[in-house]
Amino acid sequence: MAQSKESVVPVIDLEDFSLQSSKKLLEACETLGCFRVVHHKIPLQLLSEMKSVVRHLLDLPTETKRRNTDTIAGSGYMGPSPTNPLYEALGLYDVNSSEAVDAFCDQLEATPHQRETIKSYASEMHQLAMDIAHKITKSLGIEGDVCIGWPMQFRINKYSFTEESVGSLGVQLHTDSTFLTILQEDECVGGLEVMDNNGGFIPVQPNPGSLLVNLGDIAKAWSNGRLCNVKHRVQCKEATTRVSIAVFLLGPKEKTMEAPPELVDADHPRLYLPFTYEDYRKRRVSGALHTGEALELYTMHQA
Repeated sequence: MAQSKESVVPVIDLEDFSLQSSKKLLEACETLGCFRVVHHKIPLQLLSEMKSVVRHLLDLPTETKRRNTDTIAGSGYMGPSPTNPLYEALGLYDVNSSEAVDAFCDQLEATPHQRETIKSYASEMHQLAMDIAHKITKSLGIEGDVCIGWPMQFRINKYSFTEESVGSLGVQLHTDSTFLTILQEDECVGGLEVMDNNGGFIPVQPNPGSLLVNLGDIAKAWSNGRLCNVKHRVQCKEATTRVSIAVFLLGPKEKTMEAPPELVDADHPRLYLPFTYEDYRKRRVSGALHTGEALELYTMHQA
């Protein structure tokens, strides 16, 4: 695939959010599936403190990190693998649950200060995710809070890049299985690239204080194909450690998910069968369908 010239990811100002902003947001969601948010109201001090906590947790001994077990497939500790040998991550399923947050902190022997930082971060990110999701769905003409009650997953990522790995992949090309992902990037180290409609890659440069939002497979299915589930990867650009924090707004926990009737008509027939997020995630993981191909299992012609 050809490498595109560096482009600017759309920037959405959440403080000065006008009708024009809503149109800009929808365009970003439909064409690229990725945008940056500024003036998001999460204190910069909290972002900084959380990054310090994350670096400490990712530097724990491997035997300690392995206590971070899965709640659902792929939600716990992920060590380096043949596919992604430079990558490891810790995870927490359902950041809305204080019990789940406490269990995560207990597994990793977090200090009281680290625990409070994680809880504050989870609360702030949940509010932000609900606000962004509401703005996206409203831009499509859907009233109400569609994503209320949907679980959120938290993942902290570490890439151990070396001189020998420069030019290789830190994480393979993939889409997220989620509705949306809010990413706090490494302030100094780039490497994230998103795919445009022509199959080229757009380098996403760090922008301290802002947050990056990616749309995933659930957003594409829920919107009846209107929203773009952006493909992205991480490239090793320099011999250093790269750390990022991702919060995923998943999908309905138990109810089936399908496009609302407002997005279905004679010109836009229903594309996908109803499905649950848990079933979708299992089929995606078991089939190693990492770039959105799993949605094809739920297209209407499968009925």
